[in-house]
Amino acid sequence: MLVWLTMAEAALQQKSFLSGKVEHFTESVIREMTRQAMLYKAVNLAQGFPDFPAPREVKESAQEAIAGDINQYAITWGAKNLRDAIARQSQVWQGIRVDPETEITVCCGSTEAIVSTLLAVCNAGDEVVIFEPFYENYGPDAIISGAKPRFVKLRPPATSDGEWTFDERELRAAFHNQTKAIVLNTPNNPSGKVFTRGELELIRDLCVEFNVLAITDEIYQHIVYDGTEHISVASLDGMQERTVTINGMSKTYSVTGWRVGWTIAPPEITNAIRKVHDFLTVGAPAPLQEAGAAALGLPPAYYKQLAEGYRVRRDLLLPVLESTGFRCFRPRGAYYVMTDISAFGFPDDVSFTNYLVREIGVAAVPGSSFYSNPRDGARQVRFAFCKRNDTLNEAALRLQRLRKR
Repeated sequence: MLVWLTMAEAALQQKSFLSGKVEHFTESVIREMTRQAMLYKAVNLAQGFPDFPAPREVKESAQEAIAGDINQYAITWGAKNLRDAIARQSQVWQGIRVDPETEITVCCGSTEAIVSTLLAVCNAGDEVVIFEPFYENYGPDAIISGAKPRFVKLRPPATSDGEWTFDERELRAAFHNQTKAIVLNTPNNPSGKVFTRGELELIRDLCVEFNVLAITDEIYQHIVYDGTEHISVASLDGMQERTVTINGMSKTYSVTGWRVGWTIAPPEITNAIRKVHDFLTVGAPAPLQEAGAAALGLPPAYYKQLAEGYRVRRDLLLPVLESTGFRCFRPRGAYYVMTDISAFGFPDDVSFTNYLVREIGVAAVPGSSFYSNPRDGARQVRFAFCKRNDTLNEAALRLQRLRKR
């Protein structure tokens, strides 16, 4: 018996209970900075959630659904009225005709929509192309799905009013026979870049040439500035049959905690996504799907006001950051601004954001969390401006302390 126990103990020492996948990524830095903001009572310009109310009509629709006892499972791949609304708005906004019965899957937020998609299409040995800086979930999502992320750099503009760019040769070199998909986020988090038609057509041409799927995260589609146009990848010639479009309620309707997102994809791919989604989460919250249908019925004026409201907030925060020593890269879309912190003399972005949250009382996200190699973001920090003016003004007052340091 004693010998058996010794052998069992030796076997346990050699056996790990953890998946090797988790060794390749850490917990969310963005959400950790929110915890730091709460601990140090700092103004949270780190995590991208609004601190102002959602539209009244959307909240009332959710309340009515709960009061009406819509409490049980919806159809696994989404309530019919929400899928119908998504299909209708896809036609209105992008000019794309979608079958709500075979091409739409409602998920628990766009985050689940992306990982369900990758799990549905990727096999071990596949590669997924990802532009960096990238939203921190994309790399781990690829790894969870068994694929290998292949990163292509977006280069920051030379001037504060310039555009983030990429090297066409570097992008082409990332495509080969093992490339299964490219993950594209436009408007982009964290850079604020909105990909141009020419850039998207180049990506389209590579996808067609190498038979690659485009997985496009368009969660910020209505938040664009300075006359910039959002172009949905699936609207390009030859792309609807090889694109999975990801979207959701979170950013457009200021309900990041409701977790209602969706995919739009060709029937065969949708069928695979639905299988993964079914076994992963079963379904998104039923009463909130009813509110989603109501939200998608808001008039065009709502979306114009949404973008204008965020433009005002952007233009409030940018001069504050610039006056206190940050070099800002002016965003064309989404509600984040990436900055260069070289002027402050800190050894890296992590030490700077730790100082900022603890001593100055403002939380931001270290830029290294958006890169595969942390050194590439060691001089960058991201701020979110999806906040009330009072919040941004309080952050401005606190940031003045940086000038006196």
